[in-house]
Amino acid sequence: MTATSELSIHRVSHEIKRRRLDVLRVVDLTPRMRRITLGGPELAGFISLGSDDHVKLLFPQNAEQQAALETLVLGSGKDDVAMPAMRDYTPRRYDSEQGELDIDFVIHGEGPASTWAEQAKPGQHLHIGGPRGSMIVPDIFDSYLLIGDETALPAIARRLEELPAGRRVLAVIEVHNAAERQALHSAAEVEVIWVERETGQQDLVRCVRELQVPAGKLYAWVATESKLSRQIRRVLLDEHRLDEGLVKAAGYWRLDSSEEA
Repeated sequence: MTATSELSIHRVSHEIKRRRLDVLRVVDLTPRMRRITLGGPELAGFISLGSDDHVKLLFPQNAEQQAALETLVLGSGKDDVAMPAMRDYTPRRYDSEQGELDIDFVIHGEGPASTWAEQAKPGQHLHIGGPRGSMIVPDIFDSYLLIGDETALPAIARRLEELPAGRRVLAVIEVHNAAERQALHSAAEVEVIWVERETGQQDLVRCVRELQVPAGKLYAWVATESKLSRQIRRVLLDEHRLDEGLVKAAGYWRLDSSEEA
């Protein structure tokens, strides 16, 4: 890696590896957010360098798909009628010494990931793949603007924990209601604005439009429903005049599908 890449946002690729992991613990963080801790021998060598990395979680729906997991090669590009359902999730915490990987699930009553997480118990297994790569955001910014909903909370929380003192962060997080707020920890100076859907008093786009954006060299990160992420990105570029190269907006799910982040 060159000194130039170390001082700029860049992507690092990883070998794609499928792992069969054990469920070690299941903890409810809020009424709608469940943390599942995974481990086992196959977790050795796991790499996650970016706070918004994604791993593929595999959820077989029948015996044929379950059997296919034993020979499945991720990234092969081959169509397979027995391919299990896959969903992208953020590695919330990886502890190589303890051999533990935390994945936080939004429990919403539908979809293969939420359905599996609702019934998950220690001793069960979960197959994962990746991450395929990591987007490295070096510590070269004065301030950060982090915007997202529940699906983005694991990445936002992880970013906050990784930031050093002397940085300013404004986080705007949409959740169902006050019970879904989580304690967020950081050495940085952090302001959090919670937007609660249940009250209906303020929507995420309007909140972003009315923001006082932090001063200094700023990196902005957005992750929510795909259409909403695009709208927020336009507000940041057109109304707040942020540098397009320093605004990352991702669609973590689609309103018209069952995809989960």
